[in-house]
Amino acid sequence: MSTDWQSVALLARSDTAEALSDALLEVGALSVSIEDADAGTERECAQYGEPGSKVQAVWPTSLVVALFEAGTEVAPAVAAAAQAAGLQQAPPYTTGRVEEQDWVRRTQSQFDPIRIDQKLWIVPSWHAAPDPRAVNIVLDPGLAFGTGSHPTTRLCLEWLCRQIAGGERVLDYGCGSGILAIVAARLGAGAVLATDIDPRALEAAAANAAQNQARITVADAAAPLPPLAPGGFDLVVANILANPLCVLAPLLLGAARAGARIALSGILASQVEQVQAAYAPGCAIEVGGERDGWVLLEGLRQPC
Repeated sequence: MSTDWQSVALLARSDTAEALSDALLEVGALSVSIEDADAGTERECAQYGEPGSKVQAVWPTSLVVALFEAGTEVAPAVAAAAQAAGLQQAPPYTTGRVEEQDWVRRTQSQFDPIRIDQKLWIVPSWHAAPDPRAVNIVLDPGLAFGTGSHPTTRLCLEWLCRQIAGGERVLDYGCGSGILAIVAARLGAGAVLATDIDPRALEAAAANAAQNQARITVADAAAPLPPLAPGGFDLVVANILANPLCVLAPLLLGAARAGARIALSGILASQVEQVQAAYAPGCAIEVGGERDGWVLLEGLRQPC
């Protein structure tokens, strides 16, 4: 069996990239990715997407990169894919060799422990804890939002470090991997509820909590919140995106007791006023942190 592969990179227009990608898989490609052909230049086009926002499906000029088994005759495969995608002729392409590697070891070498502050580290399972005296959360890199490496997650973790003194009742709404709920529990919160609409996220949060010996309760966000905090939570944190945060304002405000602290993230700097307006009836929120264009808003829940 061959221990290497060959890659094929094709230039494609925005209106043909996805069809060409599907066609390459049909003619035998092992995998296909669509990338920005202008990445690394002044024409590079960053994309952000969230519920309620309209974004283009692909870049104006895309690079479709397909992986084939070594020995595959590339020219006929590309021609067949182009025809299946409705192209009049095959687009220009380049080929390259992809050698067999220890992908696990190579991937692991790219991730080091993340220091949040002097008392908190996020540590991949293959690393030793840099500071055994600190709270070390074992969480392997997966989606950036779930490991502490994404700016919005980092902002929320720093906020929790500032807020938790011990015994607080905490709501992590839209918990994903559960990292915020787990950190809250390990920092000394008295009761922690982690909710999400994705059953897989709840399973991951429960498994990660067990791995870190963190006592949290997980619950489906589509159902009413369980009565974990009669009278309301002391801390409410939601790291989602601006539009759903605005829609959820009545629910999150209703979950917080009077005087509770609220933190919202997943917000771009240009969206601050939009989110502030949504929460104005019950909470005057201000910018509490900013990192790489992302903002954390925080404030106190006002009495009804």
